[in-house]
Amino acid sequence: MSGPKTKATDESVEDFLNAIEHPLRKADGLKLLQLFKEETCEEPVMWGSSIIGFGSFKYNSGKEID
Repeated sequence: MSGPKTKATDESVEDFLNAIEHPLRKADGLKLLQLFKEETCEEPVMWGSSIIGFGSFKYNSGKEID
């Protein structure tokens, strides 16, 4: 069995969102970033080149995902 193709990176989430050219989309992304940080109490992490993740999740079976 192979591992996941998309992996966490050290890229900046803020840099990714600030690079969005469309002003409304950029503002929406930055607002969502703020809301998700408050709700999850987790720091965001870039996964691949365009996915933002927050924390881990553990299923009842014991399987844990990021």
